This record gives sequence, C-alpha cells and structure tokens, in this order.
Amino acid sequence: MNQYESACFNEAFSEAGLRQGKGDDTCDLIVVNTCIVTLRAAHQSRQAIRKAIRENPGAYVAAIGCYAQAYPEEIQAIDGVNLVVDNRSKLEVIDTVLNAGNSKEQVSALRAFEENTPFDFLQINRFPGRARAYLKIQDGCRSFCSYCIVPMTRGPYRSLSPENVLSALHAFSENGHKEVVLTGIHLGKYGLDLPGEQNLVALLRAIGKEGFPLRIRLSSLEPNEIEMELMEMVASRDWLCRHFHIPLQSGDDGVLKRMNRTYPSAVFKKVVETLYELIPDVGIGVDVMTGFPGEDPVAHRNSYSLIQDLPVSYLHVFPFSPRPGTRAWDFEGRIDPATLKERAAELRVLSLEKKRRFYRDCLKKRYPVLIEGVDSSREGFMKGTSDNYLPVFFPGNMALKGEIVQVRMERVEENVVVGSIASLKFEI
Repeated sequence: MNQYESACFNEAFSEAGLRQGKGDDTCDLIVVNTCIVTLRAAHQSRQAIRKAIRENPGAYVAAIGCYAQAYPEEIQAIDGVNLVVDNRSKLEVIDTVLNAGNSKEQVSALRAFEENTPFDFLQINRFPGRARAYLKIQDGCRSFCSYCIVPMTRGPYRSLSPENVLSALHAFSENGHKEVVLTGIHLGKYGLDLPGEQNLVALLRAIGKEGFPLRIRLSSLEPNEIEMELMEMVASRDWLCRHFHIPLQSGDDGVLKRMNRTYPSAVFKKVVETLYELIPDVGIGVDVMTGFPGEDPVAHRNSYSLIQDLPVSYLHVFPFSPRPGTRAWDFEGRIDPATLKERAAELRVLSLEKKRRFYRDCLKKRYPVLIEGVDSSREGFMKGTSDNYLPVFFPGNMALKGEIVQVRMERVEENVVVGSIASLKFEI
C-alpha cells in the first residue's frame, strides 16, 4: 500500500516540475510516508523524519500517512516538520506543498474519516525502474482485530471502481509492466461499497476479458474470504499468479477469539489443503503472530503444529506489538520478552524449513519468471520471481529485464533457487 501511494506522489511531483533527488543530493522537499502497524514501524518513521531534517538543512519536510492519522501530535512535536497530513487528506499534499512558497510555518491537514468517505484514486502510470507494479484497489478496514491499529488509520471500506482498475492496468501495460500486484488494506472486501454485485472474483473476470499482456498477483487475503470460485480461477488462468498470502495470526482457537479473528483454525487448515490440492506447486505464505497476551505454551504449540503439518511455503513472523488505542493494549497475560523472542525464533526456523522444502519440491520444473534485475552478487546472473513466488537466479543479461521467461529450477542455494532459462517465450 505505502509503496503504491509513495510512487503516486513521486509521479505527481515529477509532473509538477520537481526532480527527484538521488544519492547525496541535498533536497528542497522531503516527503515521509509513515507507518505505525508496529512499534518498530513507528520508530522507523520517526527516524526517517529526523534523518530527513538532519541531512537536508532548510528543506520543506512533510510527514504523511498512518502515523499522522493516529498520533499527529507526536509528529507535530518534531522540530523541523513543516507539514503533517493524515490519510484522509493525502490528496491535498501536492497542492499544499506547491503553494507553500517560502513559508516554514507548520501546517496540519487532519480530518476524521466518515462512513461515506470516497476512495482516493491516486493515478499512476508506471513504477520507474521496477518490473513489478502495484495497484491499490481497496482501502479501509472495519474488522477491529484486538491487536490492530489499522482501522483507526485507514477508515471505512472503500473500493476503486472496476473502470478505473482496468484503466490503470492498461496504463501499466502500455508502460511495459508485465506483472501487477492488486493490493488493499482488506482486499477480500473489495466491492462491498460499490453498486451492484461487485467483488474480487467479478473484478478478476472483468480483467480477464481485457486480455492484458501482464499477469496479476493478489496481495494478502483472509482465510475465510478465499472462496472456491477464486481458487478455481487461479488454478485455471495463466495470467493469475499461483500464490496466496494468508494471515493466520494464530493456530489456537482461544487466541484467535481473543484477537477478534473471525475464523477458527480449522477454516485456515481447510483452505490451505484445498489450495494445495487444486493448484500444483502453489506458493502459500502465512502471517503468524507470536506472544499475544494469554498465549500459553499449549497455544504456542498449537500454532506451531498446525503450520508444521500444512503445505505452506514460508512464514512472516510478527512478535506481538502493543498499540495504544487497541483493545489488546489493556489485555492481561503479557508474554515476557525472553519467551516472546524464543517463540519467534522457533517459528522462523520452521519458516526456513518450510521454504527449503517448497524450493526442493519445485526443482527440475519450469516456471514463468518475471526478470527484475541484475544479481549483484553473481556476475552474468539475473534475478526474478516465479508466478508461485520462488526467488530465482539464473544466467542472463539486462536486455531481458522486465520480461517473463520460462526458467528451469536446477538447485537450491541458501534461501534462493538457481535455474536456467528454458524458453524466452511465455504467452500470458
């Protein structure tokens, strides 16, 4: 989401006549698009703001996004910040900055979300230097998981109209992108606010009818929102990447209930097993949170065992991060830091085992790989990502960057797969 939005602002400023700073350039304008999904992300956002001020004396510094939505006073207190803009007011950033002149007086654009808040379509035509593009088609969340601050920072469900989705995909295609990731805060809720029978599957059908020369990858989807129709569509369309990223969070039903997640572990298990049965070599990534308040050793073992027994490909492990303003902030049973660290490490070892097993299972097979650039660690090698999310390195040259080619998987080295180009032709 933030990559897409940041790219939109970058393109808009460029079209307004500004030149992007590079390397050691001292800039006149710095825009920091903040995140607060975890305490670490909030800390990194503050660091980025202070670094921008320190390294660009006299620059106009704007801090925008989720941090400004949830805790604007913390950003306003940083000496040297000229503009504070929340998510609700992001479309005003360009005009506000361009009209600021030489004024260094701090300005804030802060508004609360309303239920009828429209989708802010930040138009973008390309991602310079990137083979893969991102398209935000959905925003907002109303799930109110007990650990999550996002509903307070992103507002109600909002969706980009199918017409604008198709228009954006056409622009990406015209500018040479061969893969687009459809992303959203709660992607499975796409279309809920639109007239008629609009949902993610209906949107994908509309995309398929256009015959774009690019492939589509889906970002994170809740397990109870991956329906059979979507699975069958991914199984039967070459232009849909065989890759799902699913937030489990916990494999213990008691913890899931305290998290206010809306599914039991059995639903997650069934979805993963069905995906694996329907879609050969499907890549399945899983978010798992460890150390949630009240997660006793049995609950932790339930999560570990559930994941261990399922054909998942990799894990994103997140230690519980308490956020003021969420229900879990006041929950009793906080896990001590040493135990939390130990559990996270155990799950990361499991992730590595799962990843290597998945890589080995894909050896001696051919997959369509998007070539993303040069492998800086190996002379004469390129790097890319297969449709089922294998990171692949193979002999090639820069002339192939941005293309999709068929690559045969030869061997596993460390955390990547090494292969060789089997065919330069791949029709989407």
